[in-house]
Amino acid sequence: MRRTSLRGLAVATATVGLFAGTINAVAVAGPSAVETARAGYAPGLVAAMERDLNLSTADAVAQIEAQEILAGTQRSLEKSLGASYGGAWVEGTDALHVAVTDAAEAADVRAAGATPVTVDNSLEALDAWTADLDGALTGSDVTSYHVDVETNEIVIDVVDGAAADVKAAVAEAGVPASAVTLNEATERPRTFADVIGGEAYFINGSSRCSVGFAVTGGFVSAGHCGSVGATASEPSGTFEVSSFPGDDYSFVSVDSDTPVGVVDDYAGGTVAVEGSSPAAVGASVCRSGSTTGWHCGTIEALNATVNYAEGSVSGLIQTDVCAEPGDSGGSLLAGSQAQGMTSGGSGNCSSGGQTFFQPVGEALSAAGVSLLTN
Repeated sequence: MRRTSLRGLAVATATVGLFAGTINAVAVAGPSAVETARAGYAPGLVAAMERDLNLSTADAVAQIEAQEILAGTQRSLEKSLGASYGGAWVEGTDALHVAVTDAAEAADVRAAGATPVTVDNSLEALDAWTADLDGALTGSDVTSYHVDVETNEIVIDVVDGAAADVKAAVAEAGVPASAVTLNEATERPRTFADVIGGEAYFINGSSRCSVGFAVTGGFVSAGHCGSVGATASEPSGTFEVSSFPGDDYSFVSVDSDTPVGVVDDYAGGTVAVEGSSPAAVGASVCRSGSTTGWHCGTIEALNATVNYAEGSVSGLIQTDVCAEPGDSGGSLLAGSQAQGMTSGGSGNCSSGGQTFFQPVGEALSAAGVSLLTN
């Protein structure tokens, strides 16, 4: 049977209701859309349930309605059972199971229309032990861990060969071994975020810069954004190469996010990067950055030198494109060809300005990486 934990069900069903107001304003032909509209649920939600759960429209709507009722029952019992409450889950589409540590509470669970299950550990205790593990299970041996309300324990997914070390960490954290099960992880989880040129990232949890271009293993940006060893987040990674002053480039290797050969145009789309052929003086160029978005202008000079307060940087592309703090590192394109990463300049995007860019080719060579094209 398909089982669904009810710890997040109340949120899920509340979200369903938010879409109801948009249905009546959309006239869509066809019986499926009509049935969905009558029920007050978003057509996209019901269509996804039909596709992924092999349900008819009527069955999908009935399941949503049934689980809304069960979620209400679960919330009521969680409140009334107090410290005895051990969690709840759904079996099938309409069978609510509620765990209790006090068998005397079983009658109240039955009276509410649910099936009682007597367990050893309350959900409050399991959550507290999980919090105790938060500091103990931060290494690479553990891929994930969670409370499993059906088995009434904490399940920890560990890499092959790490079980002994994890058991020791659990004991040191003061969590009872009887409340823990270790599973061998078959695959490490990863985030599904894309690394896209022009979008923001953060350095050492504080300052913000912009992604230049996606490359093999990560992205290139400005060197003044971070020194070697600095940490990046959103996307997460590490500065492996950085040069500033003299040059102004960096290479950040990413942990799990996916570099994509496009640049954010800040108009709801992206521009595909097709290469890195240098443009000539007078060519039109556009820049993408996380502070001011997408701005365009022309190349005024090549191989320019700028004297910043921190020192001189040479070999830069000089433009009349504007930029502002936070745009640093962001992408400069001539059509679909990558040109460079935002270094610095003067002015702003209200009154106009002049901006200099580190050529991308030098950064690629220094880091030993290749530009990702689309």
